[in-house]
Amino acid sequence: MTISISTPALLFPAISVLFLAYANRFLAIANRIRDLHDRFNKNQNPVTIRQISSLRNRIRLIIIMQLLAVSGIISCVFTMGLIYFGFQKIADSIFVLAILFIVLSLLVSMTELLISTKALNLELEDMGG
Repeated sequence: MTISISTPALLFPAISVLFLAYANRFLAIANRIRDLHDRFNKNQNPVTIRQISSLRNRIRLIIIMQLLAVSGIISCVFTMGLIYFGFQKIADSIFVLAILFIVLSLLVSMTELLISTKALNLELEDMGG
């Protein structure tokens, strides 16, 4: 398979959307941490403590998601440079790596989403649901 210089460029809009989504998740978690900080200082109940643990895991996952997405972008840029300078076989391999980084980022995103759902269920249980 031979790719053209425009093929890796097609991933840039998708990666931009990923970053927007990841940034929104991070901001939502930051707000949640601030809220929990206030609640924790007033009342240290078990649900709040479990939520804090969940948020720590989610922050780690979001960092990993962003690093993988950045690695995908960098790989796309390298791919374009390699194609431009005539190193097609290496470019093909780096492009596969870029796609792998993006897929891994999405898989980590799914994991974070599952943890987020569990955290919401903790809140519902605390409210008697």
